[in-house]
Amino acid sequence: QVQLVESGGGLVQPGGSLRLSCVASGFTFSDYAMSWHRQAPGKSRELVAVIGDDDRSPYYADSVKGRFTISRDNDKRTTILQMNSLKPEDTAIYLCKATSRNTYWGQGTQVTVSS
Repeated sequence: QVQLVESGGGLVQPGGSLRLSCVASGFTFSDYAMSWHRQAPGKSRELVAVIGDDDRSPYYADSVKGRFTISRDNDKRTTILQMNSLKPEDTAIYLCKATSRNTYWGQGTQVTVSS
């Protein structure tokens, strides 16, 4: 059974940090590009960051460049999104996605940035 399970969300003050994790099972993790997306209330889902199956040349949305870092550990079948200098506009549900011959989504984890 394919699963992507996100964790690490929560409530944080502006300027704070969070570390999101996505643990995969049920497919060959190393064959898949992994990405993080987010969806805020009333807004469409947007791409935040992508890392290829070769772990090179990650891509970041302009809105998070320089603040967020995506990484992966193929041995642990885990994708990490390190989020620093968080802003209220980063508030959203963050979802993990695996892309190759198939596409899989996780259920998401809530991130709220508020004082």
